[in-house]
Amino acid sequence: MSLDGSLERFRREGRIVVVGASLAGLRAAETLREEGFAGTLVMVGDEPYEPYDRPPLSKQVLLGKVPADHTALPPRRALDAQWRLGVAATGLDVARKRVQLADGDAVEYDRLLITTGVRARPWPHELEADLDGVFVLRTTDDAAQLHRRLSAGPRRVLVIGAGFTGSEIASACRERGLEVTVAERGAAPLVGALGGVVGEVAAKMQREAGVDLRCGVTVTGLEGDPAGRLRCAHLSDGSTVEAEVAVVCLGATRNTEWLASSGLGAGPRGIACDAGCRAFDVRGIVTDDVFVAGDVARSPHPLFGYQFLSLEHWGNAIAQAEVAAHNMISSSSERRPHVWTPSFWSAQFGVNIKSVGVPPMADQIMVVQGALAERRFTAVYGHQGRVIAAVTFDQAKWLEFYQQQIEQAAPFPPEFTTVDRRPEEAHPVPAEFPDPSLPSHGPTVTLSGHSPTDRRISFTPLHA
Repeated sequence: MSLDGSLERFRREGRIVVVGASLAGLRAAETLREEGFAGTLVMVGDEPYEPYDRPPLSKQVLLGKVPADHTALPPRRALDAQWRLGVAATGLDVARKRVQLADGDAVEYDRLLITTGVRARPWPHELEADLDGVFVLRTTDDAAQLHRRLSAGPRRVLVIGAGFTGSEIASACRERGLEVTVAERGAAPLVGALGGVVGEVAAKMQREAGVDLRCGVTVTGLEGDPAGRLRCAHLSDGSTVEAEVAVVCLGATRNTEWLASSGLGAGPRGIACDAGCRAFDVRGIVTDDVFVAGDVARSPHPLFGYQFLSLEHWGNAIAQAEVAAHNMISSSSERRPHVWTPSFWSAQFGVNIKSVGVPPMADQIMVVQGALAERRFTAVYGHQGRVIAAVTFDQAKWLEFYQQQIEQAAPFPPEFTTVDRRPEEAHPVPAEFPDPSLPSHGPTVTLSGHSPTDRRISFTPLHA
């Protein structure tokens, strides 16, 4: 599409298709309307529901504080959109500008925005995954079903994986008074996202809350009774855990399979795009009519060596969607980059955890406020002599300051002295992240190299 007078005509009469009726898809659509796009807007989603909020699913919904069907995202404005819900996209013809749908229909576009996000990674053994009592948690239907089962009072819940979602589910179970066992292949909970130093704090939190936490083990099999109900799980250390409910928390899979023959630079780590959210093709050439936003996107970030980052963050989905929408209907001189600093939060076991930056990139960590033992602290992560991330446990007031340090490429260790730093912790130590070449479900930020067409990444489940 030429960008002279035809741009104004496109803004009046063009056709934009958004594939992915998600948080990112909704906010992008609203931004398009707010910035003057008056053409046809089509929203395609594989679930039968309009966009809803996912963070409450592992928190308020499981605790019974909010019904699963009350998590719809509040609209900022009327969209005047055509909704194609309950039908997945199955293919993309870039040359003909056409999205193929599962019902056999096809939707044509002038410009396309892909916000298909991620889905929960299932238990790898299909027959075991089909046992009554085995769950994943990603969708509102998942949350509603799991809430009903927890409300029935199972004797024990098994959580497979202690990343953020698994840890939040374990926290909700204990708050409901349920016995829960957590099996984690890493050395500690949250180790893939925040490293071993902080992971040890998380492990103590879980055990003191009554969680039967088993680290350094994998679940080798799930066993059912003759009626097909989950009975127990077998672990790699030879032990057996009897449980009526198992929640599989092995991370996420990005929804890119439908793009396999599209020619886009799409793979297991997401869809590669530039800082302006324009998708790359498999040759590394940027497209001008296909844009990407949210969890499914991977884009270069100048603060982190221009490595491609895949972010599973609520705030990033909104910020990137707004940039993508703006750029879709703007001339090249008016486009802007998406350079949002990654941030994340979690509430578990009575503690509010927040992080900013890219912790898994770090090789060292240093406690700069509070103390680990008190579970009220701020820790800063360093890489190659600069601050690249920070995490707070019940000390969120410091996060904005350390975000500024990250954005200014401040030196690590920090050159200043803080008022309540403990002398015994006031020095850098190894951050203790697991080997990045091993399968991990922990990080909410994934570093995936510098090549937009890297297709070498694959995930081979090691059970749990």
